[in-house]
Amino acid sequence: MFTTFIVQPIFNLLVLITALIPGHNFGLSIIIFTILARLLMWPLVKKQLHQTKAMRQIQPELKKIKKAAAGDKQKETAMMMELYKEKGINPFSSLGLLLVQMPILIGLYSGLNRIIKDPNAIVDFSYNALHNLPWIQSLMDNIKNFDNTLFSVVDLTRPALGNGGIYWPAMIIVAASAIIQYYQTAQLFPKDGEKRKLREILKSANEGKQADSAEVNAAVAGSTKYMLPVFIFIVTVNIASALALYLLVSGIVAFIQQGLVLNQDKDEMVGSKALSGKPVEKAIEAEIVSTPKNTKTKTSKKAGSKKGGKKRRK
Repeated sequence: MFTTFIVQPIFNLLVLITALIPGHNFGLSIIIFTILARLLMWPLVKKQLHQTKAMRQIQPELKKIKKAAAGDKQKETAMMMELYKEKGINPFSSLGLLLVQMPILIGLYSGLNRIIKDPNAIVDFSYNALHNLPWIQSLMDNIKNFDNTLFSVVDLTRPALGNGGIYWPAMIIVAASAIIQYYQTAQLFPKDGEKRKLREILKSANEGKQADSAEVNAAVAGSTKYMLPVFIFIVTVNIASALALYLLVSGIVAFIQQGLVLNQDKDEMVGSKALSGKPVEKAIEAEIVSTPKNTKTKTSKKAGSKKGGKKRRK
């Protein structure tokens, strides 16, 4: 089912683009396919980025909640959930985009693998409706007409690191895809000079100090901008550079999309409830008002009313 509903449609869209563009260059078709995929995901991306921007802007309020809770984790969680609800924030919004991107990435990798192992898959695995296209017919006559390069410079079927050693044109693409991934991820996280590193938090925990879950989550998120590029480099350095090209173009387009949304003024965030609603300061102040003070006030009022009653009797 995954092959029928995910891999084959992605494969055929890539074949169709290659068949229609001038020169039928495989690298150019991957670039066009990637840009189209990112544009189709734009509504989902924009929604997620609005949520990310909202999470940035409520950081001061989250710190106030943490201070008001005074170590009471249950109370802190309840107040945070109330704040998220009030601001229209869904902490799990990024999962939606991930669930869309992963099948595309896996489907593209599977389709590219077929072409790399046997270029005849372009004909065999494509829909019959595409067989009437002149480019497909030329491949039926001679499969060597397939241009598997990026503008005749990079052989996209070769890995950056293989039996023949380092293939530098592909290595440049792999390295560039890892670098753009770093900037793309770093763009999502605000710079916080007060934030401790994960290593420091773990060291404090070993010394018997209790680690704050919010601080741990922030440290892990901050480490992601280093871990993801390394992971992408390790994964793509040994496989066909066509996938690294997809990740590079996808990262560049994502970086531009994120910049457009995250740099917008808050008044331009149409449809986002994240900046509306009552300020959380009032809720926090209500939480930390001391009970004795309230009791004293009520008692004073009762006492005052009793004195007034005695005076009237006299």
